[in-house]
Amino acid sequence: MIVSSTATVADAPQRGFLGHPRGMSTLFFTEMWERFSYYGMRAILGYYLYTAVAEGGLGIPESTALSVVGVYGASVYMSSIFGGWVADRITGAQWAVFAGGFVIMLGHISLALPGGLATVIAGLVLLVLGTGLLKPNISGILGSLYDEHDTRRDAGFSIFYMGINIGGFLAPLICGWLGEKVNWHLGFGAAAVGMALGLIQYVIGKRTLGTAGLKPVNPLPEGHRGRVLARAGAIAVLVVAAIAVPAVAGLLDLDGLVNVISIVSAVLPVVYFAVMLSSKQITKIERDRLVAYIPLFLATALFFLLFEQQPNTLANLAEANTNLSVLGYEIPASWFQSINSLAIIILAPLFAVMWMKLGERQPSTPQKFVGGLLFVGLAFLWVVLSKTVVGEGNHMAIMLALVFVIMTIGELLLSPVGLSATTKLAPKVFASQTLGLYFLAPAMGQGLGAQVVKWYSVENQQLYFGVVGLATIGCAVLLAIGAKSIKKYMHGVN
Repeated sequence: MIVSSTATVADAPQRGFLGHPRGMSTLFFTEMWERFSYYGMRAILGYYLYTAVAEGGLGIPESTALSVVGVYGASVYMSSIFGGWVADRITGAQWAVFAGGFVIMLGHISLALPGGLATVIAGLVLLVLGTGLLKPNISGILGSLYDEHDTRRDAGFSIFYMGINIGGFLAPLICGWLGEKVNWHLGFGAAAVGMALGLIQYVIGKRTLGTAGLKPVNPLPEGHRGRVLARAGAIAVLVVAAIAVPAVAGLLDLDGLVNVISIVSAVLPVVYFAVMLSSKQITKIERDRLVAYIPLFLATALFFLLFEQQPNTLANLAEANTNLSVLGYEIPASWFQSINSLAIIILAPLFAVMWMKLGERQPSTPQKFVGGLLFVGLAFLWVVLSKTVVGEGNHMAIMLALVFVIMTIGELLLSPVGLSATTKLAPKVFASQTLGLYFLAPAMGQGLGAQVVKWYSVENQQLYFGVVGLATIGCAVLLAIGAKSIKKYMHGVN
């Protein structure tokens, strides 16, 4: 039996956090600390992988290390399908969020141990599984706190996004400084502490969520539960074995693993859309809304192909081709990873107020997606301009910093609005799983991006960023042309 959104909204306190449901506070701070752990680890992961062994790193070839960072991000988001299914069919979203946070903490602890490649792989696997449980479900709970037609909804997701980025701003400053200036493993350890704080916050504030996400919305029938769980377990074992056995046998190195994950990231969304669209449990209107969601999904994937190059190509530019001296102090290159989050902290409230003021007059969801693609494409072209200004010299820190600011404007147009649109376009029986499907978009973007970044080098940076930026702006124009048709299939969802 599906719990209706109206019943869920009714038993959750509706006023208490900046004019939003009181449960927003619990989710805001839990996600803030989880993102602290994620962005803190991510800020130093690539550097740790390719730094020479003599300097405390693993000494992996640079191009491979940058691709590994990309497919790690893709794997994190792909696991959201697993987490959404577990919440929808077995546990409910509230339990999945807690369990995911606990597994994430264990992953960061593993990275903090000086065990070489073995503890790094173990840590990344735990982070992938834990984030898959937490990430789609915490957003799904937030969506359940609002009525379907509540005009606070987009503003609520924008505020939630600001909480994410408070954690994202602090993390590189703390974990990055500890990792680069003191010891890599201390940086990873600080990320583990952040996740522990997030778990404490969640347990304390859980009562403010009411029944939102407390029970599965589409539970497995008692008579079929054992068979379905056994089948799911068998599929999981086969997937792990398909990767682990060739790796142990020496038939699959890191580059081969990158290629496998990139292929899966591209194929999985296609399969999942086909399964949902062919389901007999969804109505015609819900099916039309899923069709409208496909171009928005693809736009999101393209956006994240560019946006998620912050921890690989842009991080490498910051370290290898940027003047890091600021007021006489040599800043850690990882601190550039804080700029995006700082810009969101400043700009997100302005966007939230803008959407509230515009109300029914605000741009449609497809139009906001066009803006997101346009700005992320312009950010890549800004790299070209920055390099043109300095010629053979290093990027000026302020010029490279502006790349992240321009990306932020695109992110605020697309990403929080994308989360909100997903909760509105999702079929009722696939509530959490559609949130998982949303996270397959950045998975696809990062998976394909792991292949695209192989074309990058410091030497050909202008050609690389120029071609990718112009192609993205071209796709934004195509989406603008099709916006009216997409809107028609959304059946009243703005």
